[in-house]
Amino acid sequence: MLLNFKSEKSYQSTNEIIKKHNIVSNSSTTNELLEDEINFNEWKLEIPKINLVANISEGTSKEILNNYIGHFEETKKDIGNIGLAAHNRGYQVNYFEKLKDLKEGDYIYYTYKETKRTYVIISRLIIKDTEWSNLENTEDNRLTLITCVENKPKLRRCVQAIEVK
Repeated sequence: MLLNFKSEKSYQSTNEIIKKHNIVSNSSTTNELLEDEINFNEWKLEIPKINLVANISEGTSKEILNNYIGHFEETKKDIGNIGLAAHNRGYQVNYFEKLKDLKEGDYIYYTYKETKRTYVIISRLIIKDTEWSNLENTEDNRLTLITCVENKPKLRRCVQAIEVK
């Protein structure tokens, strides 16, 4: 039986997932699949100023970005520099459509597993599409949001925020 957990609705507990899919819970593969389900349902980005609440998925492929905010696989997921990407126009889902409206001092909320962190925007940049240094790991906890720049295929909009303690 092929399980596509990312297309399933949220469940209240691991036991409900096991029951729904008739899974034997002591399998290591099953535990990995359940971990994926839990991560997916508890992995999201919220930006109140632009009314954004969206799930995050691993990767930045066309398929991922057509449905979710994508996570740059080379970056951290919990602490350090967390890199995220999304479309801003021209697609069915354009989560970063209003990223250009954000200002320094605006808040972003990032949830991974059971931890929700608050970040404040510190910079808004236009970078070349080949500029990857903004995604390098940092000593502080930071979010780096990247999307295209309208009508400028070789440029990217980059918003960075640091965690507020």
